[in-house]
Amino acid sequence: MNSECSDVRTREQFTRHWLESESSVSTYVFASIPGFHDAEDVVQQIALNAAGRFDEYDSTRPFLGWILWIARSRVIDFYRQRGRQKIVFSEEVLQQLADAISAREVTMSVRREALEQCLNRLPARSRQLLDLRYIHELPTENISEAVALTADSVRVSLIRIRNALGDCIQKRLSMEDAS
Repeated sequence: MNSECSDVRTREQFTRHWLESESSVSTYVFASIPGFHDAEDVVQQIALNAAGRFDEYDSTRPFLGWILWIARSRVIDFYRQRGRQKIVFSEEVLQQLADAISAREVTMSVRREALEQCLNRLPARSRQLLDLRYIHELPTENISEAVALTADSVRVSLIRIRNALGDCIQKRLSMEDAS
């Protein structure tokens, strides 16, 4: 039973890491491989390969760097298997692309954290409006019915909330840069 719990926890950890990094991995692969379906297949191979090798991952290091290392290997394998096709990028360029995506992910992570902190500081009513619009994807008219406001009031409120969030994020990022 203890082993089963450990396996479940490991799968959950991998899944969480994969979901956080999948867009960066996809960006890397789609930039490296010209055909949509080929790139999509390689992304799936990366996920399967990483899941099977997750026990090799050193959790003291960034997951994105590890998964991009696997992605780079799968992209190289993709071109090697098609021997007659010219490799679009050298291994050095593939590494530079992986490094750039890793750096971008760090920036995005800092922005996500700032957004989360700013969202947590919003009044409940503002958070409710954002949830109805962006999580439940309701049109303005439906939101206005749900919160007993006019559609125009909802539109204006959402604009003000987005502007306040933008300002809050900028302040947090500038404080982060100053430290």
